[in-house]
Amino acid sequence: MHDIQDLIQLFNTTFVHSHNTVLVKGEDEPIYYPANNKQPAQVVFAHGYYASALHEIAHWCLAGIERRKQVDYGYWYNPDGRNEQQQKAFEQVEIKPQAIEWILSVAAGFNFKVSCDNLNGSYEPNRHEFRHKIHQQVTIYLHQGIPERAKHFAEQLSKFYQIDQPFSLKRFNPHE
Repeated sequence: MHDIQDLIQLFNTTFVHSHNTVLVKGEDEPIYYPANNKQPAQVVFAHGYYASALHEIAHWCLAGIERRKQVDYGYWYNPDGRNEQQQKAFEQVEIKPQAIEWILSVAAGFNFKVSCDNLNGSYEPNRHEFRHKIHQQVTIYLHQGIPERAKHFAEQLSKFYQIDQPFSLKRFNPHE
C-alpha cells in the first residue's frame, strides 16, 4: 500500500515546479542539499524507508527560505549515543518536525511512530512523554494552522490515499 515510489512521485509532482525541490532515496544518512545551477534542491531520505521520507519532508516543510539555502538547513545534529542533556535538547528541536511527520502520516494512512533516535545513548528517553509533547504540537497545528507546505502536501497525500478528514483531531491517538 505505501510504495516509496508513489511518495517520491507525489512529492516531486507537488514541489519540483513551485519550490525547485525533489525527494530522493538515499543510503545511510538523510541529508538536504540546496538547489544549484545544475539541479533542484534534494530532500534525501535514508534506506528507502517510507517513515524516513515523511520525516525528512517534515523538516523541509518547516525550513524557511534562508534555511533551504544551506546544506542540511544549516542545523547541527548530535548523532545517536546522546547523554540525558543532549537527548532532551534533541527532543526539544524534534517536536515540531515529528508533529508534521505525524500529520503527513495520518494523511497517508501510515502508522506514525515517535523517534527518540538514541539507541546507543547513555540515557533512556521517555517515549511516552515525548509522544505527548508531539501530540500537543499536533493539536496546536490543527487549531492554529499547519505550515503551508506541510498542509498542501498532507492534502495531496490524503487525496492519493483516499483518507477522509485527515486533519480531524480524532485521527491522532496520543497513546501508543
